[in-house]
Amino acid sequence: MPAPIYYAHLLMKRQAYLRKQNVLSWLRPDAKSQVTLRYEHNKPIAIDAVVLSTQHHPEIQQKDLIEAVMEEIIKQALPSNLLHKDTKYLMNPTGRFVL
Repeated sequence: MPAPIYYAHLLMKRQAYLRKQNVLSWLRPDAKSQVTLRYEHNKPIAIDAVVLSTQHHPEIQQKDLIEAVMEEIIKQALPSNLLHKDTKYLMNPTGRFVL
């Protein structure tokens, strides 16, 4: 499996786990992610961008969602040696994701 897909799947597995375990009780089932990697000699050397959009309860504030997604999902699921100071993080970049 290509590395970007593998890492995107890890993010979604972590999101689902936290939702099902009620750790982040405001998470809802619909979510999507994308991971962009930089390669050198056909090996991933850095994660350049992480996009994670997740459906959520209407009461959660965007700043709280961003903090929780970063700390509880992204930092827990992705290898820290691939994250760097210039990695771009886009959490619910189009705004609220409620139904």
